[in-house]
Amino acid sequence: MDHVTKEVRSRIMAGIRSRGNTTTELPLGKLLWAVGIRGYRKHWRVAGKPDFAWPGRKVAVFVDGCFWHGCSCKTLPRTNTEFWRNKIETNKRRDRRISRTLRKEGWTVIRIKECKIRRPSVLARIARALD
Repeated sequence: MDHVTKEVRSRIMAGIRSRGNTTTELPLGKLLWAVGIRGYRKHWRVAGKPDFAWPGRKVAVFVDGCFWHGCSCKTLPRTNTEFWRNKIETNKRRDRRISRTLRKEGWTVIRIKECKIRRPSVLARIARALD
């Protein structure tokens, strides 16, 4: 059980910022650069702030961490399981809502799971969307 109120916990968690994204954004950015896919903007100010965006072509790429976005390669923690199940389901609903919103605005949305970043098909999907 948490020792602070829900509001206090929310403020604490909102204040935590990521550092590096060494398993998601950085590896994909290096791969994009290595194969010559450039011209992207990071965290473009549209719905969901995509990790990589090509605004002129309306292509948005989100790199989703496996645990936080409910990939089957991860399992739920054994403690506080209901909390984590709800948290991850909420994240998945938000992902679907953001993708739907961007698609309605004419964007091509690509979502890549952390565990699949290094697959050749990922770069091929992005390249096809940019053509």
